[in-house]
Amino acid sequence: MKVLVLSGPESSGKSWLGSQIQARFGGELVGEYVRHFIDEQGRDTCYADIPTIAHGQLAWEDAARARQPELLILDTHLLSNMLWSRVLFGDCPAWIEQALLDRRYDLHLLLDPAGVNWVSDGQRCQPALQQRQAFFTDSLAWLQRHQQPVNVIGGDWPQRSVAALTAVAQLLEG
Repeated sequence: MKVLVLSGPESSGKSWLGSQIQARFGGELVGEYVRHFIDEQGRDTCYADIPTIAHGQLAWEDAARARQPELLILDTHLLSNMLWSRVLFGDCPAWIEQALLDRRYDLHLLLDPAGVNWVSDGQRCQPALQQRQAFFTDSLAWLQRHQQPVNVIGGDWPQRSVAALTAVAQLLEG
């Protein structure tokens, strides 16, 4: 099983690329638990929700890992939970980073927010490119610091699609 993570700031194409990758290569696509949580709760999150959201994301990921698809595509993982917690609340439960480090991911496609427009969807909160660029920079720094396999994906929508599909084809060949 190859485990692929789509990572990066909001409105950079993670869900869109996840669907494209799944359509091209098959596999199982795991969504973003926090979206489900917000819809279910009918409110914005607070710091006390962070452990519940992280455990929910892990449960979805673990259920998919147990099915052992040839390709597991994660629309997000605990890195986003950790960074969002720090952005929104100035803190994050320490166990989240360790839980992230305890897992194996074969490739992170980190999406650069430059080159595509932000789209409001009722849950997004960073319309300024500068904010999304800071989230991207923090993501890249964490992935590099922890020696995680990462490909940066940028450009317009067609360029992102080509780059992501090429990277996944290479992952599956290796």
